[in-house]
Amino acid sequence: MQIHSTSTAAAQAGGTQNKASLEKAAQQFEAIFLRQMMGAMRSASLAEGISDSSATDQFRDMADARTADSMASRGTLGIAEMLMHQFGAKLGASSPAAAGQAEGKVE
Repeated sequence: MQIHSTSTAAAQAGGTQNKASLEKAAQQFEAIFLRQMMGAMRSASLAEGISDSSATDQFRDMADARTADSMASRGTLGIAEMLMHQFGAKLGASSPAAAGQAEGKVE
């Protein structure tokens, strides 16, 4: 029998921090996915417009990035939520407190 020296409060604080960083990463992944999707949709245009220029393209890319970030922060597609669901369970199981309980260690 081993005694686990990490306190429950410290483990919970670490788990909360890990959950917050996972949530941020999931949201950023969704934003990147949306940017790629929007870029692919824009590249499918059939003809050049009158106002097409490198400056217009750059502004459009910045606007698309901002739109994608906004959509991701609202959870529009739910990709971040699915990632949190999938990896959040693994994060909870890998925390020191959960690992100690699963192995029968005393805290």
